[in-house]
Amino acid sequence: MTQQQFIAATQAWLSSFVIHYNICPFARREQERNSIRYQVVSSKSLEKCLEAVIAECVHLDSDPNTETTLLIFADAFADFADFLDLLAIADQLLIDQGYEGVYQLASFHPDYCFAQTAQDDPSNYTNRSPYPMLHLIREDSIEKALENYPDPDSIPERNIALTRELGLEKLQAILKASYYEQE
Repeated sequence: MTQQQFIAATQAWLSSFVIHYNICPFARREQERNSIRYQVVSSKSLEKCLEAVIAECVHLDSDPNTETTLLIFADAFADFADFLDLLAIADQLLIDQGYEGVYQLASFHPDYCFAQTAQDDPSNYTNRSPYPMLHLIREDSIEKALENYPDPDSIPERNIALTRELGLEKLQAILKASYYEQE
């Protein structure tokens, strides 16, 4: 697949799931503002992938028109445990590079599974995506958005209830449609 196909599948998932079902109540605004940056990392090297994380922090530092970045790993971290290792190292790298409190990482993966949750629990789909990806978010933007959002603590509970109501088959179909429509 080309980089554009990875991006198109990610955009389809964002539109058809995250925004359509209001999984992230802040995503629609950024999509409409065209302030989401999509970057594909083709390397399988952990070092290169971590360099890409820092490169995106540098980009966000220098471009206030980019609100957030979705860093898509095209060829690496298919195994969820390996992806969690990447996430832990990337979190520490942000701290080591002075980005703690500046950017936050959210994580998405095709096999995402919350701790203490069964693999087939529909609630895992709140963090399932067509490809492994890290979402770099500006911390100050999160704080501002949450100030104007009534009861932000209810978002995860609402999403768990919604995904369980939608059911596993529907969620699998949504994810599959975004992935396969681009191949």
